[in-house]
Amino acid sequence: MILFRTYSFSCLLLALLVFFPAKQVLALQNVQSEALIFIDEMVEKHGFDKQVLKQLFSQTKVNETVLKAIRSPSEAKPWHQYRKIFLTDSRVRKGVDYWKKNESTLLLATNQYGVPPEIIVAIIGVETQYGGYTGSFKVLDSLYTLAFEYPKRSRFFRTQLEHFLLLCREEALDPTIPEGSYAGAMGLPQFMPSSYRSYAQDFDKDNVRDIWHNNADTIASVANYFSKHGWQTNNPIAYPVTVSGKLYESALEKGLKPNRTIQQLRALDIRIPQLVDPQEKARLIAFEELNGPNFWVGLENFYVITRYNHSAHYAMAVLQLSKKILARQR
Repeated sequence: MILFRTYSFSCLLLALLVFFPAKQVLALQNVQSEALIFIDEMVEKHGFDKQVLKQLFSQTKVNETVLKAIRSPSEAKPWHQYRKIFLTDSRVRKGVDYWKKNESTLLLATNQYGVPPEIIVAIIGVETQYGGYTGSFKVLDSLYTLAFEYPKRSRFFRTQLEHFLLLCREEALDPTIPEGSYAGAMGLPQFMPSSYRSYAQDFDKDNVRDIWHNNADTIASVANYFSKHGWQTNNPIAYPVTVSGKLYESALEKGLKPNRTIQQLRALDIRIPQLVDPQEKARLIAFEELNGPNFWVGLENFYVITRYNHSAHYAMAVLQLSKKILARQR
């Protein structure tokens, strides 16, 4: 049971109106105009109480640390620095332990969703070190900050704030309590609110979709996310390749979705293992090492991993961590 699942959303927020001191009620005047527009939208679209949301937002804080963090994400680091964060012996060892403790659940999830256990475990390992660190930022503060103080992605985070408030109402969560990443991602799998609403699972059938404390729900939620994004069961993910000449450079295009057949890539002097189907679509990706780029072709399943985090670095970290965990698990 989620510890902060103790009040209905509406009852909790109505209590805010009743019990906050008068000087805090006056803070309603400080709710910025963009937030007031958002509140009106929530009232019109979803039937929220306007005064309740104004009171809630008057107690919400703009977090400068959130703004600083989102302007310098880890994914911006070159690969040779980024991988050191995640491909550690400790993370591999803890991944093996997590697998052993949850082996039966992982087997059930793999059978139901078709996603291999090492990928599920690696995602949870990369995201939160298997629940060791799920974030210490108030989700409401993070989403409010990014929705109204970060114009570059304000539309996305306004949508996530909308989903968060709907989620709290649906799941009877106190919106002032959940903590997560600086970007508002929550729980062991670090789901954004829209992902929680769409993909979180109640795998142990206790009528709670608990991705904060329940490993069964977390494992199934990650597997369901991958399944719904097109994971191809038993298909490969990516292959290391070598290149020669300069023709290959035309394939280093912006984007992550597979866009050329293996046959077309081979015609650019990219040496790809012969076992790969010539008609399989792939994407050539360069990973920056200290001594020059390291080349891979990412197939459809590699692209699916990037739907979790839109970064080739992220997907490669998940892939390589999964391989290390699997090798030690056997």
